[in-house]
Amino acid sequence: MPSCARKEERKKVFDLQGASWPIFRGDSNLSGVAAGGVPDRPVRLWTYKTGSWIAASPVIGEGRVYIGSGDGKIQALNLVDGNKVWETQAGGDIEASALFLDGAVFVGNLDGDFFCLDARTGRIRWKQKCDGPIHGSANWVSRPGQAAPGILVGCYDNKLYCFDAAAGALLWAYETGNYINGAPATDGRRIVFGGCDELLHVLSVETGRQEAEVPAGSYIPGSAALVDSRAYLGHYDDKLLCIDLVSKSIAWEYRDRDHPGAFFSSPAVGSDRVLIGSRDGYLHCVDRLTGKKIWTFRTGEDVDGSPVIAGSQAVFGSTDGRLYLLDLKDGRQVWSYEIGAPLSGSPAVAGGMIVIGADDGRVYAFGGSPSKSPM
Repeated sequence: MPSCARKEERKKVFDLQGASWPIFRGDSNLSGVAAGGVPDRPVRLWTYKTGSWIAASPVIGEGRVYIGSGDGKIQALNLVDGNKVWETQAGGDIEASALFLDGAVFVGNLDGDFFCLDARTGRIRWKQKCDGPIHGSANWVSRPGQAAPGILVGCYDNKLYCFDAAAGALLWAYETGNYINGAPATDGRRIVFGGCDELLHVLSVETGRQEAEVPAGSYIPGSAALVDSRAYLGHYDDKLLCIDLVSKSIAWEYRDRDHPGAFFSSPAVGSDRVLIGSRDGYLHCVDRLTGKKIWTFRTGEDVDGSPVIAGSQAVFGSTDGRLYLLDLKDGRQVWSYEIGAPLSGSPAVAGGMIVIGADDGRVYAFGGSPSKSPM
């Protein structure tokens, strides 16, 4: 390889070291907004084959991709080329996305095991047993006066758990009336999440005690986004809700009566609009202030995966087997790529790259066209 080509490759590796999508939906608020944009016409950079289907969404940190699959393994891949760095057998199938935090990876499986792994080596640091499957991703909160943060995860035993990140000790558990499907969101003061009890729960970060609960009207399959004291969430009865956490009431609700469908997707909340996928096969875009429809985009099948706002574009997948890139302004399709297997998870977007897993057991990475090295 010519010296100039080696220099360009080293620069690419260095640049991607800072690429960060460390948690499901990108941040602890679960806003679904990337720090930068992506190319208008991404190219496939690499793929990696796991041992089974992938429903989990990948996370990105310190130059690596972390993702679990249906073979019960959590894998660490090199973000630049997709080469495997390590894999760890976690037992049960993994549907939940991982959390990358302070050199550790936190993830649960469908056997109810919750793991803390060393992000560098994949070694298990600690494990806790819950009394039901873990379908949702973990989040974290700072603890006043404590060095180690608290790690939050919901379970099908109807409980939201908070574990000490360093030692794995149980700090508290909050019990709800039914299954918890999604990830909890937090703004550093409050924790919000929903589940099959049809309630949005609002807890204190400091104590884990309930501050409020707001009836949603139907069960909540996905995660809420918490932005500026408002929670945005979709539910099974075809509605997208905006809940004001100050008044503890529904500020607005959206339902597309032309083609209603359940919302299993989690919303992306931008500066002036909210995006969410639906089982009606559409991606919906509504005004963030009023909930009025701005545009919809039809795919060939359900949109269970959650969209990401990346600059002036929206990135998402569909169970029709395609990854889509839309203009955020008007919903016009900019680009799509036929993977050919259902995409039920959500993309991770960082460093100008898009990484997503598919039901065919492969992880796909897209980005700018690799520069051709001069001869």
